[in-house]
Amino acid sequence: MSTKGSAGEMPFLDHLEELRQRLFWALGAVVVSTMIAFALVWNYPVVDLIAVPIKPYLPEGKLIFTHPADPIAIVLKVAFGLGLAAASPVVVYQVWAFLSPALHPHEKRVVMPVLAGAFLLFLTGAFLAVRFAMPAMFDVLYSFQSASLTPMISAREYVGFAVTMCLAFGGTFQLPIVILALTALGLVTPTTLAKFRKHAAVGSFIVASVITPGDLIIMTLWLGVPLYGLYEVSIVLSWIVHRAKQRRARAAAGSIGKAVG
Repeated sequence: MSTKGSAGEMPFLDHLEELRQRLFWALGAVVVSTMIAFALVWNYPVVDLIAVPIKPYLPEGKLIFTHPADPIAIVLKVAFGLGLAAASPVVVYQVWAFLSPALHPHEKRVVMPVLAGAFLLFLTGAFLAVRFAMPAMFDVLYSFQSASLTPMISAREYVGFAVTMCLAFGGTFQLPIVILALTALGLVTPTTLAKFRKHAAVGSFIVASVITPGDLIIMTLWLGVPLYGLYEVSIVLSWIVHRAKQRRARAAAGSIGKAVG
């Protein structure tokens, strides 16, 4: 049983023990989720669903593999990605449970909605990548194909590409929730965000060029434009949160004034 210090704080060794337990449960959730995902990918056509965006451009609609171990490597890669996504709420909860005693009440009220919103936005970004961005990207890229060129896309390379795109879009969709959290905590204001619009535009395309696979400009544009669009959306959301904070502050000041009077 944990003992408290004289100031009501948990001793350092107890912190380490709790951290060990939280890491154990988080890692256990990832392992169990990955095992379940492996069974799912092994028995159901999950890889076929991932390949849907590129199938219209492939001979006979099939990807190829060039190494005997490629099929199992692809299944493991997809299973780990799905398992990590499925276990992320448990991982996030363990992080929250470990850090929450050190947070102030107003910070605790912000954290849980932010974490839930971040998870949903990540799934939204990954879905949009597979459902809309990748098919549209392939339409543009394969419009340059001539009759003398035959696509022979490796399954391992394509799955790596698809995973990268999902992570890139899911990650960029975190921008609004991050800015909302910073605004709620009073660390940024919509005025500051609007002042740095030009910097955000340049930064969006720099980030897009770094995280997108390949060196084609079209792929950078495909992520850079939505990323900057999310920045503009974030300014609007920040303004809404900032105005709400100001109204609450005025209401609280008025209540204090009446009490004093």
